[in-house]
Amino acid sequence: MSSLLILGAGGHGKVVADTATATGQWKKVALLDDRHPSLKAVLGWPVLGRMEDAKKFLPEYDSFCVAIGNNNLRTKLLQLYLDQGFSAPSLVHPTAYISPSASLGPGCVVFAQGVVNPGTQVGGGSIINTGASVDHDCTLGVGVHLCPGVRLAGEVSVGQQTTLGTGAAVIPQINIGSHVMVGAGSVVVTDIPDHSTAAGVPAKLIKNHE
Repeated sequence: MSSLLILGAGGHGKVVADTATATGQWKKVALLDDRHPSLKAVLGWPVLGRMEDAKKFLPEYDSFCVAIGNNNLRTKLLQLYLDQGFSAPSLVHPTAYISPSASLGPGCVVFAQGVVNPGTQVGGGSIINTGASVDHDCTLGVGVHLCPGVRLAGEVSVGQQTTLGTGAAVIPQINIGSHVMVGAGSVVVTDIPDHSTAAGVPAKLIKNHE
């Protein structure tokens, strides 16, 4: 076993630390957060320093996970700390299921009761949040966030740094672009272009960010 450094000690960081601890894989779990030194611990996990201090903790902490909800920032920090020599394993809660034929990129997290079914590919730095499920032969880009309770049917494609809000559902063979926000509870029955926001039942385009 080795030691895990978690970047970010907010709410998402708590769930990442809890997931890492539940796996029993790490002899030590600690966090970095820019509120240090005023913030010294979170729920018993120590906060050792600010995020910019990460390299100081090599090689004692040789693995890391970026626990930041912002997709763009999470993706940038993932690459930054990989380049500094850390490894970024995927963290999978013991109650989650990952098919042997599915693949997770570096730095992914799959929280309690998450499911990734056969033939699915998940890009690095993605979040499969509590109770979210991804069915067969889906493709998720880098830095995707599926919020709690999201349901993707088979053969869905989701572009990089896209977020699907809590409880959103997507029917089979839908293409959702990059940098998209899908509102909570939405039902996606048609393709959604890049740089847009969609919401509703059925989901409709309500904003284009380009």
